[in-house]
Amino acid sequence: MPRLSLRPSRKRNNSHGDYGRFRPVRRLPERSEMVGIRKRRTKFNEIKTKTMEIKAADVMKLRKMTGAGMMDCKKALAEAEGDFARAQDIIREKGKLVVAKRADRTATEGVVVTKIVGQKGYILCLACETDFVAQNAEYSASANAMLDVAVKTDAADRDALLAAKNAEGRTVEEMVTEKSGQTGEKIELAYYARIEAPYCHAYVHFNKKLGTLIGFNKVVPEEVAHTVAMQATAMAPVSISEADCPADVIEHERKIAVEAMKQDPKNANKPEAILEKIAEGKMRKFFEENTLLNQPVVGEKETIAEFIHKADKDATVIAYKRFALEA
Repeated sequence: MPRLSLRPSRKRNNSHGDYGRFRPVRRLPERSEMVGIRKRRTKFNEIKTKTMEIKAADVMKLRKMTGAGMMDCKKALAEAEGDFARAQDIIREKGKLVVAKRADRTATEGVVVTKIVGQKGYILCLACETDFVAQNAEYSASANAMLDVAVKTDAADRDALLAAKNAEGRTVEEMVTEKSGQTGEKIELAYYARIEAPYCHAYVHFNKKLGTLIGFNKVVPEEVAHTVAMQATAMAPVSISEADCPADVIEHERKIAVEAMKQDPKNANKPEAILEKIAEGKMRKFFEENTLLNQPVVGEKETIAEFIHKADKDATVIAYKRFALEA
């Protein structure tokens, strides 16, 4: 704040009011201070001029090219002095910084998208940090754009999809990074899989957080396929049947069954052979509850296999993929 000095005044009533004998006098800035003020004003005017040179049409054009926010596009164009190629690079670099900064965050929100093309089915989950981002229409569009790359390249697995390129020559991994820059959140390709069968059907739950692909050995009525896909989505079977149940899952469940029997005092003096038979009985129960074809239809007594055979005695499920995005 400028210092005030006092000096006598000949007039008691002046333009500044009645101060009596003395009135305050404002100190003028020193020469060095005036130079600093002029520099700051010049710099402000230069920034203002540059900002005004960025046209709204150019911002919209860059937004369409990158999908980034309006302010991010405006800042990138200003920094690149109107060079669109450089502005795109700036936005991509921002995405890499976001990825690095938020690497330790967990992405528990997102969308699951599916697509059936002929005798092939594809499923993908693009995860993010908040449901605010996940529920955005542009976010779902980005997930579907990545799924389109999967369909076009027929990517075999997640690694192959990340390396696959879209029509503009960008890899899916780069698309994910750019999405991080646009949203300011950790974005990741949480899951990708595909199936191949004579007839495929997909189902995605209304919250878009879980979905299923089902493949049949032959064409079945759509309502049958839909019911089976919904069953798999709701009940989360570990496999189609006992035959394709992973060996490590079987071994783990068997150990649990045997250990539980040993802990029961009733089984203390029973021979090992008897215990093995009891364990087999428990495993049969496990397969009935946790394999798709052996599970009872929700709300019914018949199994999924029996339900399918009512429509076609020769039909069965030969392919199955399910993913759930869990917190």
